Amino acid sequence: QLQLVESGGGLVQPGGSLTLSCAASGAALDYYGIGWFRQAPGKEREGVSCISSSGGSGIYADSVKGRFTIARDNAKNTVFLQMNSLKPEDTAVYYCNTVPTTNDYWGQGTQVTVSS
Repeated sequence: QLQLVESGGGLVQPGGSLTLSCAASGAALDYYGIGWFRQAPGKEREGVSCISSSGGSGIYADSVKGRFTIARDNAKNTVFLQMNSLKPEDTAVYYCNTVPTTNDYWGQGTQVTVSS
């Protein structure tokens, strides 16, 4: 059974950068499209970015376009989210999941806090 574990979150100042990782185990990740999602306090979870099983250009929410980059390394069974020019409104718990999402694959997420 596929398991996904997010890591790389932390506290960063506005304008800073972080790289999140979504590491897979239990199955080869290259069969799956993968998406990054986030949930801020008091808000619903929203899609941030996704990438197809073979890689290539990702798809981005308007709120992160031009600042975030999604990439995958199928040899390492990992999908990354490079986040630059971070803003306080990017503060949230970030999750990865297959696309379309599967309830069984939601993990604990990784907290990203953007604050001075």
